Amino acid sequence: MEAININDFNNHKIKESEVIKRILGGEKELYEILVKRNNQKLYRIIRSYIKDYAEIEDIMQDSYVKAFTKLYQFKLDSTFSTWLIRIGINESLARLKEKGKLYHLNEQSYNLKSNTILEIPDSKQLNPQDKMIRNEAKQVLENAIDSLDIKYKTVYIMKEVEEMSLKDISIALDLTVANVKVRVHRSKEMLKDKLFEIAKDKNIFEFGLSRCDRITNKVMVLIK
Repeated sequence: MEAININDFNNHKIKESEVIKRILGGEKELYEILVKRNNQKLYRIIRSYIKDYAEIEDIMQDSYVKAFTKLYQFKLDSTFSTWLIRIGINESLARLKEKGKLYHLNEQSYNLKSNTILEIPDSKQLNPQDKMIRNEAKQVLENAIDSLDIKYKTVYIMKEVEEMSLKDISIALDLTVANVKVRVHRSKEMLKDKLFEIAKDKNIFEFGLSRCDRITNKVMVLIK
């Protein structure tokens, strides 16, 4: 059987279904590929529920381990990331329930919060001062997104930051596609037009290389 180079985990020519079949066949070291491919997305989704970084990493780790132990139940007719996200959301909601802060994502709420409008200079090459300003602006943007009601923030992160399809979001959140569309629209309205344009920056809520490696290593140690 052809060997798979772990370092090529972002090379999506290696089909997800092939990786999963080989993991189930005993090559569990290949699970690292799935972890690294999904770290950023899983982090951003959990980040929409939980703000404490240490707790987010704990939930990510638990989600990956649970996904690995239940991998035999995974149906190849859907994407692994959608299945993993559902596990991550359930783990997040369980944590919130323990704290008495359980959010019911299917409840209808029309209370909209105001959000800060921020302009960020459009510059491809920034000097140190501009970089500092941009980093501060990005923090304001993240804070503005955080101010959204959790059910709007979740769909916003999924759709506009992670670019998930409406169908995948509806599956992950157990909502109809129509409800997802409504929530996406409302989240944009709440952030306002200019803030929405700024929020397309794919660098927000980054799960950097060192953190990615750390959570990957922890997961791989646990499943050995």
